[in-house]
Amino acid sequence: MINMETKYVYFETYGCQANKNNTEIMKGLVRQAGLEITNNPDVADILIINTCIVKEPTEKKIERRISDLIKLYPKKPLIIAGCMPQVRKIKQENIFLLGTHHIKDITKLIRKIYENKVDEDFVSERNEEKLCLPKIPEKRDVGITQISEGCVGNCTFCITRLAKGKLFSYSEEKILKNIKNDLQSGAKEIWITSQDNAAYGLDKGKRKLPDLLRKILSLKGKFKVRVGMMNPENVLPILDELVEIYKHKKMKKFLHIPVQSGSNKILKLMNRRYKVEDFIKIVDSFKKEIPDLTLWTDIIVGFPGETEKDFEESLNLVKKIKPSFINISRFWVRKGTPAEKMKQLPQQEVKKRVKKLISLFKEIKASKFCHNSNQL
Repeated sequence: MINMETKYVYFETYGCQANKNNTEIMKGLVRQAGLEITNNPDVADILIINTCIVKEPTEKKIERRISDLIKLYPKKPLIIAGCMPQVRKIKQENIFLLGTHHIKDITKLIRKIYENKVDEDFVSERNEEKLCLPKIPEKRDVGITQISEGCVGNCTFCITRLAKGKLFSYSEEKILKNIKNDLQSGAKEIWITSQDNAAYGLDKGKRKLPDLLRKILSLKGKFKVRVGMMNPENVLPILDELVEIYKHKKMKKFLHIPVQSGSNKILKLMNRRYKVEDFIKIVDSFKKEIPDLTLWTDIIVGFPGETEKDFEESLNLVKKIKPSFINISRFWVRKGTPAEKMKQLPQQEVKKRVKKLISLFKEIKASKFCHNSNQL
């Protein structure tokens, strides 16, 4: 227990499912330490912002929010957690940093703040398993389980890899125990998350995701398993196994495979380790065996070097695969990435292409709706 009068802690969270899970864990840890959680920053004694930097607009939004909080509550300690402190130097009075590899240190940092003894580095890189910890779930019926941290990729546009580091796969035994804990707490859905689920085990020399999923699916109880994002190059070697696993009655028929571009030339510039044909093979294989598949993908528009022809290839790919959802991102320069040094496209042209892709996706959604309505 923290040896001080009851303090109220306020949380704000941005970004991916792993970030949301990190906040759930931090809330659980501060509650275990005797602190209270509040949704009102006015009554809070300490403020915690769990940050995301994957896109420039998100980072700018968080920066503005931090600035507002400092002005509104100049005397309250503000902890900036997550990816931002890993890649941005932030030095200001009453601001404290907690990196992605130190989530379990949240109560230690709070104690040191109130003892005025913050003499440790809480943003250093280290391996930290975020499993089997107290947590306060955002959704009572959803248990989020992280299976790894970091990735094996080296994409030229990505800043997240600088924050998360190299792949560190968590213990299979602890993953299963974590899921059992969630099921015992009432979870009806288990969400598997990481920067690239298909890479699980590669740092240990073996692709372990299929075996892990089989063990999860064999657990007792009525629940569904939802697997988050998987990159194409790591899905390909285990494609047949994954398709078979997705047929299991406990598997949600949800597939998130980011393609990023329909042009092989652009994929090469991005340093993505697959071709468009590989992505299509994956999608076709799943759709053939899983007719009710929900397919999500990501596309970056306006990457340096993208010609009108390259963009047309992205449009053609979308027409072909007809995804259920596309995360459409305008290319943003991320400081410290190789793409920062590439020649950028005019922003007006990029905006035009984004609108064109959004319009196409709306047409696809409308067509699907009409088709489904006709079948009723």
